[in-house]
Amino acid sequence: MSVPFLDLKAAYDELAAQAEPEMLRALRSGWYILGPEVERFETAFAQYCGTSHAIGVANGLDALRIALMAVGVGAGDKVLVPSNTYIATWLAVSQCGATPVPVEPDARTHNITAEGIRAAMAPGVKAVIPVHLYGQPANMPAIMAVAREFDLKVIEDAAQAHGARWGDTRIGGHGDVACWSFYPGKNLGALGDGGGLTTNDPEIADRMRILRNYGSREKYKNEVPGLNSRLDPVQAAFLSVKLQVLDSWNARRAEVAASYQEAFADLDLILPEVATEAAPVWHLYVVRHPHRDTLAAILAEAGVQTLVHYPIPPHAQQAYASLGMTDHDLPLARQLADEVLSLPIGPHLSAAQIEQVISATRSALKTL
Repeated sequence: MSVPFLDLKAAYDELAAQAEPEMLRALRSGWYILGPEVERFETAFAQYCGTSHAIGVANGLDALRIALMAVGVGAGDKVLVPSNTYIATWLAVSQCGATPVPVEPDARTHNITAEGIRAAMAPGVKAVIPVHLYGQPANMPAIMAVAREFDLKVIEDAAQAHGARWGDTRIGGHGDVACWSFYPGKNLGALGDGGGLTTNDPEIADRMRILRNYGSREKYKNEVPGLNSRLDPVQAAFLSVKLQVLDSWNARRAEVAASYQEAFADLDLILPEVATEAAPVWHLYVVRHPHRDTLAAILAEAGVQTLVHYPIPPHAQQAYASLGMTDHDLPLARQLADEVLSLPIGPHLSAAQIEQVISATRSALKTL
């Protein structure tokens, strides 16, 4: 038996009977840019996140870029970003004309901390982007406190954290803006690209709605140089259905994570750590081992598909060679890139597949 890393077809099959009529309604409506389907999803998603506003956009990268533009980040500014994250976090900063300034994360949670932000403060820093990596929420109350001390705008990269909480508050309403990806593999994933923004600030919300639509609120009247970045109505119709099962699917992920945590507790494997106040949604289950590549190869032979998130840290990408950063500058980012391994944790894993992952991992580690 093979264990796929994520079974998107099984996810679709479970929702098809409910989702297909909704998408067909959108197709037959004759309204294919923004409109009622997008508004319906935006209202539902804002309510789910506990925020006043939600704005649908074309993808997660655009969400980050629009958020930064809306809070006034531009040429000459600096933005604090995690050293260990998907490159989109950095790209959004660069595309605004600003410079990403990496902050090393907490080695236990892989998220940046208030202490790390304080230590990285420098002239010209205008904003910080905490990433809720792997669906593990960062400590937003502490981050907000230090951000307000230094008058920083806070843009949450919540692309992997749909439904996560810190304390009693869902991720999405802590910072000035939270940015979402609805890429198919996300916990709340569409059938193609999609993204969103949430905020409690009406002025920022208004600017983001304008920015996503060519800088215009009235056709042919352009107030600012905006983008063409709008959530597709058919995707919005699907997301409205999937939102209804998000919590139950996140609960399934948590059950898989709990099984792994118990089964691997006695192994020579660094397991995820969860803060007391955090309620993660387990977008990824990421372990660490110094012989990661060998472990992944053994698991592949046993039929268990794994992935690496992420094998090359942003500072080591050719795209950022001009910044002149080396692994010596960001040793933890390099170490994580060399050691992390993501095990299957989709909501459609069967009991037999979970047991196969556990058995194969335990067996593999005996040989390393």
